Amino acid sequence: MTTQCLATALAITISFHAVTTASADVGVGAKPVADAEVILDGSRAMLDEKWTYWEGPGFKSSLPIKWKVVEDPVDGGTCIMTDDPAAAGGRYGAADIVTKKAYRDFRLHVEFLISKPGGNSGVYLQNRFEIQVLDGDKTKHGMGAVINESESPYHAYNGVGKWNAYDIVFRAARFKDGKLVEKPMVSMYFNGQKVHENVKISQVWGGPRSGVDGGNDGGKGITDSPQGLKLQAEGHDVRYRNIWIKELDLKEADTDFTE
Repeated sequence: MTTQCLATALAITISFHAVTTASADVGVGAKPVADAEVILDGSRAMLDEKWTYWEGPGFKSSLPIKWKVVEDPVDGGTCIMTDDPAAAGGRYGAADIVTKKAYRDFRLHVEFLISKPGGNSGVYLQNRFEIQVLDGDKTKHGMGAVINESESPYHAYNGVGKWNAYDIVFRAARFKDGKLVEKPMVSMYFNGQKVHENVKISQVWGGPRSGVDGGNDGGKGITDSPQGLKLQAEGHDVRYRNIWIKELDLKEADTDFTE
């Protein structure tokens, strides 16, 4: 075999290994990476242990968490359904749940299933920045979008009644002397497809009911504090399972995956 052929074969082998290695760590059913913490496994015990309500300005529910433990309609077992009675009719911010633990930089895996057309929820990074969960919406406010910051990667969505997975690397905003000097940043795989790479987030969207910093700077502000992961209740049957997170310390402004 010639030197050129050897080099080509080696490149193909390395490329194939990189793809298969990455795919093992992303997508529906992905197992936690080393040192990751499972924060939602579909059980009542873990829901109560690791989560609580976010008591923002629209909060209307009360502990214990009213989200339901229900059957996984695809694979059996159990999962958690967002249909809290306090959020019926789409009462925004009435019954969202947030992790008791706060996070700064992290690698996150979330699996969700929307049961009916138009189902709506959301994954809030640091209880600030929404990755949208909304069936039927292909806009910058729609499915899989870094909300109002990127286009919706709707092509990667598996559809109603099927499990979907977000794999995310997030780097928090950086401050110096109380001033924002580096914007928050996120990269994401959606059902195993890379859809966002180093997307900078310019502000908190949605006003005071959107997240922990919603009341600052006319509803757009970002403050210098780690916060929990939030899941949104919008009065719809949206289900979650297999959520795990690994804390990181990203020195450089780069969130591209290394798996």
